[in-house]
Amino acid sequence: MKLVIHPPVETERLKKIVVAAGPLEVVNAQSEDAAREAIADADAFFGKLTPRLLAASSRLRWVQSPTASLEHYLFPELIAHPVVLTNMRGLYSDVIAEHVLGIMLCFTRNLHYYVRNQISGRWDPVGGEAARTSFAAGPGVTNAIDRAHRSLGDLTLGIVGLGQIGAEIARRGVSFGMRVLAVDPVQQTAPEGVVALWPVESLPTLLSESDFVVIAAPHTPQTAQLFRRKQFQAMKPGAYLINIGRGAIVNLDDLVAALEAQEIAGAGLDVFETEPLPAGHPLWKFPNVILTPHVAGQSPRVAERHLDVVLENLRRFVDGKPLVNVVDKRRWF
Repeated sequence: MKLVIHPPVETERLKKIVVAAGPLEVVNAQSEDAAREAIADADAFFGKLTPRLLAASSRLRWVQSPTASLEHYLFPELIAHPVVLTNMRGLYSDVIAEHVLGIMLCFTRNLHYYVRNQISGRWDPVGGEAARTSFAAGPGVTNAIDRAHRSLGDLTLGIVGLGQIGAEIARRGVSFGMRVLAVDPVQQTAPEGVVALWPVESLPTLLSESDFVVIAAPHTPQTAQLFRRKQFQAMKPGAYLINIGRGAIVNLDDLVAALEAQEIAGAGLDVFETEPLPAGHPLWKFPNVILTPHVAGQSPRVAERHLDVVLENLRRFVDGKPLVNVVDKRRWF
């Protein structure tokens, strides 16, 4: 039996792969031409599979994608092929959930404003002039400053996509005392504390009830451009959109229009239709928008976890056991 790797991996990772592969011959192909020659009688492949490579194979049974997202990996011949495809989902769930919590805390505590004020040396509690004069009402009376600084425990979190990432976001929301709702096309079991898990058809209900709407869905034919002006208008005027799923899910022109019309309170985006986001894009100028450059999943532990998935699936493949992270190719996840 044979495993082909392309692009090639570095020496230290290769050594661990060879050990896990056991009886499998391991070919660390340095070029696509070399990979094409080796894959002719290979049983397994790890790396970037192309139509040319797949066409050259004759007995391929398993392909390990090096990525979690598959919109740029899948192609019609691979979808139709009987080969089992596995991906890297689950590597980033905890750090992405922390990223989401960080954005929500920034918005509820106005940290995005105060960082800007610190740079300019300005002492200016959010709440404006009304906040400063409201102290006259006396101690213990709710004032504009109080109202401008909210607690996550008083708010509703709506999650679009309750896979491994969405479930981690839900758990953290519950731990902060949030009311958590979710929609998902396939999941039927939610983490403890989630108030409702609905099919995707209930998205309008989730939008209307949520103070934070978090997109944690993959890019699929069904989710592309899922968020247009209609969806923003269905949200609360005081609600925020957070997208750590895929940029193709949110139409940025419609988001800009919704922000300009104050149909939603703001947005936190880590992924975009076009990356990098162009320097002159209107989103850069909104004070109520937090932009991060597709870094929500970054962590010192990602490389280690990435290799662990490869090694675990190699051992399972050799032993004839079920693989982890098997993909429904027709659904793209």
